Amino acid sequence: MKKSIYDKLEHLAERLAELDGLLGTEGATQDMESYRRLSREHAEITPVVELFHAWRSASADFSAAQELLADPEMKELAQAEQAAATMQMAHLEDALQKALLPRDPNDDKNLFLEIRAGTGGDESALFAGDLFRMYARYAERQHWRVEIVSKSESDLGGFREIIARIEGQGAYSQLKFESGGHRVQRVPATETQGRIHTSACTVAVMPEADALAEVAINPADLRIDTFRASGAGGQHINKTDSAVRITHLPTGIVVECQDDRSQHRNRAQAMAVLAARIAAAQEREQQQKIASTRKSLIGSGDRSERIRTYNFPQGRVTDHRINLTLYKIDAIMGGELDELVAALTAERQAELLAELAG
Repeated sequence: MKKSIYDKLEHLAERLAELDGLLGTEGATQDMESYRRLSREHAEITPVVELFHAWRSASADFSAAQELLADPEMKELAQAEQAAATMQMAHLEDALQKALLPRDPNDDKNLFLEIRAGTGGDESALFAGDLFRMYARYAERQHWRVEIVSKSESDLGGFREIIARIEGQGAYSQLKFESGGHRVQRVPATETQGRIHTSACTVAVMPEADALAEVAINPADLRIDTFRASGAGGQHINKTDSAVRITHLPTGIVVECQDDRSQHRNRAQAMAVLAARIAAAQEREQQQKIASTRKSLIGSGDRSERIRTYNFPQGRVTDHRINLTLYKIDAIMGGELDELVAALTAERQAELLAELAG
């Protein structure tokens, strides 16, 4: 085990002993906020320290067997014990490295999914619709709930823009690497000469803020407009100003919501999307400062970055960030994203492990 990792583990073991003492004092529960914070830290550290104790035990077994190697009668037994201890130590070291990886605090959150048509006109809007159905089917496989917040349909049935809220355990952790530019290569239904066209969409995946209080939004910085919703909706939707448009003046972020007949619910949804967008912008700014000297293996998630190509004539999907090509485009468009999600997650873990070892 590398000394840098061993030192971190020793520090955690010392901290756990300190927490045991703090939580065991008579007045530990007098300050409940402090007690909850210390209890959470104790719960997070305990499994890591238990793995470390097991590794040290296996290391001690290896050392004890080493002393028996000089005895001819015990040599074979000692070699077998050392081999078993070596395997156990390797297994535990791998588990410890993964346990030490920094955890994304947003992983368990719900998310807002935004898909926008880019270059390619009507074909791009149709592709935006295909992408939304792909994510919706994946969400259905995960038993997540999908709620459309806002949509702008194109004339041919796609979406110029669609925003959806996806609610479910670990939703953000599974889809957080989907932000970026998605490119499609295929023969459009409107193409009469069979030529392959290239179109693009942008996808943004943003964790839902736990509460609006997490994001500082000054009411004075908002311009809120109401208007009549467009599209099919019956007489009621055409006669009342139920649609809401909120503009955040300092950042220029604009959110519209008109899918609900209630102006109150549309406004609440729009505020939730606005909070998520502001939080995402703040996080991107922070990440750019931290990672100014290097680029993540997974990619920055910038919306202008081309992350994936869907080539229908060749039946392939290529993720350019990890050089992965899968010849199963129909399955992927049908929501079978597990292989892509697992590969992107593994690549991110490999990067974090390299940073940890360094």
